[in-house]
Amino acid sequence: MVQTIYLDYNSTTPLDSKVLEAMLPYFTEEFGNAASSTHRYGWVAKDAVECARKQIADLIGAEPGEIIFTSGATESINLSIQGIYNLFKREKNHLITVRTEHKAVLDVHAFLQKEGAEVTYLGVDAAGQIDLLELENAITDKTALVSVMLANNETGVIQDIHKISQIVHSKRSILFSDATQAIGKMKVNVNDLGIDAMPLSAHKIYGPKGVGALYLRRKAPRVRLQNPLHTGTANVPGIVGLGKACEILEIEKEGQRLSTLKTELFRGLSDLGFLSNVPLENTLNNTLNFRHPVLKASDLLVKTRDLAYSLGSACNSADPSPSYVLLAMGMHEKEIKNSFRISLGRHTAKQDLASVLKIFHTTI
Repeated sequence: MVQTIYLDYNSTTPLDSKVLEAMLPYFTEEFGNAASSTHRYGWVAKDAVECARKQIADLIGAEPGEIIFTSGATESINLSIQGIYNLFKREKNHLITVRTEHKAVLDVHAFLQKEGAEVTYLGVDAAGQIDLLELENAITDKTALVSVMLANNETGVIQDIHKISQIVHSKRSILFSDATQAIGKMKVNVNDLGIDAMPLSAHKIYGPKGVGALYLRRKAPRVRLQNPLHTGTANVPGIVGLGKACEILEIEKEGQRLSTLKTELFRGLSDLGFLSNVPLENTLNNTLNFRHPVLKASDLLVKTRDLAYSLGSACNSADPSPSYVLLAMGMHEKEIKNSFRISLGRHTAKQDLASVLKIFHTTI
């Protein structure tokens, strides 16, 4: 049986064995509710949750008290954007975001627009970058929140969040940045970057599905939500898994390894006649977005069944319409239909690349 080569790490990642090992006791002998304050089982569970909170905070340069646990990045996105808007909407009902944001971010902005928010959607250039001057000119004294993702899930394009935050803060607005794809692939320090609110998800960093976190700045400019967060029964095993996944990340070492593999695969695909949709620079060290000059990507996927890669975002995989991210970058519909995404990860080995290129070569 031929072993399928997994090339879709931006979609999801396999659970790391060390993460699973850390989680298992909290399914069985340490099954307590973290909200139970009268006995040992609850104390142990609460300590485990607080340990995970610190592990996440340490990874992103935050304080443990700035970490809120959620069911994943989508809940974190909705909780923060809606909460911040509802807090300021009487004085500031203007929101700014980017046309290439993740669908979860665009969906919540579309919802708030129906609720009365004024929303500005910034464009991007052919390299997927926003225009900083356009951003600056778009911010008014009514702008409550600016949402710009750190790294795009389809193209891997990295925005200059440090400069963006300086502009946003100079205008007395709040910066939300979706770092779901960036966490684990590059160093993310919320204070160095100037991020005020940021979601992250466990299953993107070799943790369990169904758990995530939201960072909310407590220092100036302090970020608050309109409604208090009511506590329930914490997902202790999932939270422990998220914390462990954050703790064992080797960002610099793994980043260098993936960057080397990406460059080699970039050159190999280019030599085969594939065309890159984004530059090699200023993109995530694991993500490639290519197109074939003739073949539709859907046909290419059928011909290369021993490779597991995608047409773009997993969230939009059932949508036959062309990628809105690539459309926003000015690509033609035919080019987009020929485009696909490859994302490398922890289990991608150098020897896999020869097999990948051989499969593509025999196909075209």
